[in-house]
Amino acid sequence: MHVPDGFINAPVSAATGVVAAAAVAVSLRGARRELAGAGAGAVAGAERTAPLAGLVAAFIFAVQMLNFPVAAGTSGHLLGGALAAILVGPYTGVLCVSVVLLMQGVLFADGGLTALGVNITDMAIVTTVVAYALFRGLVKVLPRRRRSVTVASFVAALLSVPAAAVAFTAIYALGGTSDVSIGKVFTAMVGVHVLIGIGEAAITALTVGAVIAVRPDLVYGARGLTKPLELRTSPLASPADESAPADEPRAAAAAAPASAAPAAAAATSAAPRRSARRVWLAGLVAALVCAGGISYYASASPDGLEKVAHDQGIDAKARDHAAKDSPLADYSVKDITNPRLAGGLAGVIGVGATLAVGTGVFVVLRRRRNAGSGEQPAAGSGRSSESA
Repeated sequence: MHVPDGFINAPVSAATGVVAAAAVAVSLRGARRELAGAGAGAVAGAERTAPLAGLVAAFIFAVQMLNFPVAAGTSGHLLGGALAAILVGPYTGVLCVSVVLLMQGVLFADGGLTALGVNITDMAIVTTVVAYALFRGLVKVLPRRRRSVTVASFVAALLSVPAAAVAFTAIYALGGTSDVSIGKVFTAMVGVHVLIGIGEAAITALTVGAVIAVRPDLVYGARGLTKPLELRTSPLASPADESAPADEPRAAAAAAPASAAPAAAAATSAAPRRSARRVWLAGLVAALVCAGGISYYASASPDGLEKVAHDQGIDAKARDHAAKDSPLADYSVKDITNPRLAGGLAGVIGVGATLAVGTGVFVVLRRRRNAGSGEQPAAGSGRSSESA
């Protein structure tokens, strides 16, 4: 759904640029809280969200290269707003998708530079806000189980895509450069993007479900649904003490003998740190495989917006991208004649660049949050307070 230059006139493009800049500024502030683990539902060890958020951006970039067929002569691809919001939080999610769109526009000539505000507003803000609002609403009414998170992810992702199609139609109604029937544009956009939404929902639910299966504590949308670790204050604790509810650690500690306090502190400090390195490496490998290998087999048909634009004539005044002659334009390395190698190498470069930029942004945000609040990392702060 990348909008090229020339679809939307200059005043509306500028207005959406202001909206996008304001939303990114708000997201920067909100992401600091999410990355630092502050606020309701936060957990210890949330500093791991920063490198994971960079990985989420890189993974979205990679999967967006995998266009899948949805109808005769039409394809679709992941937008990623729902996936990012559920994995790392809504504010951080907006930034993840924005980083992806920026890298695509600058390096790969995908999505117009003058339309960057339109694309961020539509693909980063609308999808993330709509998806996360639906997700939170569903999680509240569904049983408090991990499976409910996956179900809610599916529904939220499914509906976020046609929501983005509606948003684009509204933007085009305000600033479209071609005189076409908005009713026809609306019908065509929503119709094809409902189908694309099914693919979006499947990818999102599978990814969220896979992470929950191995490390539910790393899924932002699943926080508060997992059972806390249970601390035994003494190896001599009675069976009655061991069967105490896990959500009453303070009461148990108060009832324990004073002599058990040093043992409890030692047990706490000796608790194993649960690293997210394996999840990070698995996600990176998946992104590289998708971008560097599987992308060669992606559908070559135009995506939903391109198809509708051609059929309805809204691309009459589209302009060539300013970076159309760049070395990585159209996701292919210039001067490499083998299409498989050219596309795969471009994908790998894109994953690496997006990972570097995204991780850098989120690490800086987390450090600024900690520095601004005067917080000092507590001993053992890398441990998660949730079970796997």
